[in-house]
Amino acid sequence: MKIIRFIAGVLVTAAAISAQAQDAVSLRLNWYLGGLHVPYYYGKDMGFFKAEGIDLTINEGRGSANTVQVVAAGSDTFGMADSSSLITTAAKGADIKSVMSLLNSTGFSVVSLASSGIKTPKDLEGKSLAVSPGDPLGQLFRAMAAANKLNIDSIKFVQVDPAAKVVAVLEKRVDALLGGVDDQFFLIKYKGVEPAALRYADHGANIVGMTIMTSGATIKGKPDLVRRFVRASVKSWAEARKNPGAAVDAAMKAKPDLNRQSTLDQMMVDFDLMDSANSKGKIGMGAKADWDQTLTLLKQYRDLDTKEPWTTFHTNEFVPQ
Repeated sequence: MKIIRFIAGVLVTAAAISAQAQDAVSLRLNWYLGGLHVPYYYGKDMGFFKAEGIDLTINEGRGSANTVQVVAAGSDTFGMADSSSLITTAAKGADIKSVMSLLNSTGFSVVSLASSGIKTPKDLEGKSLAVSPGDPLGQLFRAMAAANKLNIDSIKFVQVDPAAKVVAVLEKRVDALLGGVDDQFFLIKYKGVEPAALRYADHGANIVGMTIMTSGATIKGKPDLVRRFVRASVKSWAEARKNPGAAVDAAMKAKPDLNRQSTLDQMMVDFDLMDSANSKGKIGMGAKADWDQTLTLLKQYRDLDTKEPWTTFHTNEFVPQ
């Protein structure tokens, strides 16, 4: 009996030590839970992060710019943000860096109702577009406009709160919105209306899309944690791509009111955006050509002031080789 009690005590102690060994880590998303975020909920549900010694908390976001700021401040360990928000903030001195080039093509698009007849960039002349203050979509739209020789003065930009863009298009208060092909496109579709989209990436204005970032302090002080987090992230995305339906089901445990089909459709688009012409290959790996082009466009159209190379803003060192 004493031996049994001793063994039981050892097992309890071992379990306690194992629990203590889990690093508490938080991931701040760029926005409310949608298709783009599903792989992380799936990875957590499947125990991929736990297997790497990580106790993961996922927090919804309020825009990429805000996510960059809270991660730079140390409020969250990792964050998901578009490359333009990351780079422009880091160039101003924020101690932040991408450790995964998650989507190497941007989902930024002009989203409209198919009935509007907007099929080419030239069709945007004379139209009104919903844009939100401070987001990169409006500024980078100018890159697409320049690439397609549009008369940008003929286009009316209407300032709209992010959450109200879709409503503005549905109510025909504007002709289109600047948003995501993996986001607002499907919000319109699942209102029973056929949407259309012009992707920036298809019309001369591709930049690196979504990144996973952390602070320089975390990279320097806890490189093994970063490596484990990236490894679990890569597995989460790979397995979600193999089992998309199961992945969405895992996300719906966290948010049961999600539109399942819309969320699934969004995620399938994000899978397509993971690669660019330059970066086909490993999940999370960034290509010099993509990051260099991103810097060039941001300097031209977002007033980026930096002489730093792309490696200042992104590293591939933690992506499994």
